[in-house]
Amino acid sequence: MDNFYLFVLMCILLILLPGPDTAIATRNTVTDGTKGGFKTMLGTCCALLIHTSAAVFGLSAIIVKSALLFSVFKYVGAVYLVYLGIKTLWGLKNNQADNGTVVPAKSRYESHSCFKQGFLTNLLNPKVAVFFLTFLPQFVDPGNKTFLPFLIMGITYTVLTALWFIFYIYLLNQISTFMKKPRTQAIFEGLTGTVLIGFGIKLALEKAHN
Repeated sequence: MDNFYLFVLMCILLILLPGPDTAIATRNTVTDGTKGGFKTMLGTCCALLIHTSAAVFGLSAIIVKSALLFSVFKYVGAVYLVYLGIKTLWGLKNNQADNGTVVPAKSRYESHSCFKQGFLTNLLNPKVAVFFLTFLPQFVDPGNKTFLPFLIMGITYTVLTALWFIFYIYLLNQISTFMKKPRTQAIFEGLTGTVLIGFGIKLALEKAHN
């Protein structure tokens, strides 16, 4: 494996970029506390380990090279993100009280679904498979076997992702008093729902990389 420390630095920079995983973790942390955030993080990390296994055994290459499989994953993932966005906006609308306040979040979201949301949001995103197959090989000597290096880098990326989410979730929890205000939640959930729909549309327009 070449330039492992450079790989770690690049991973950190990429992880810090906001995406669907961050959006869904943020929403679940705000609505269901650290418990919901950590369950979402666990789901995301489990999906990343599956992507790692797929890259190690060459399954990701099949998905990326097959226009049909890429499209299937792309549209299923896009529909799921749009569904989550619409669900967030619809739940916000239906739970508005007469005086304009919002019903407490735990009556709307069950924490047991947080793991599933984090897992499916990451697993059904074909761009993650593309990332693993285009990013990881840059740090491997073409003349060597890729099994162990891919495995190490995939696990490293997953661990770094978990560490970032732990910090991020605790940070959100520190400002929970502000974030749990009904007016703040209404604005935040409306923004999050819109962002998730936007990510879904963006994913649907994504082209396969051949």
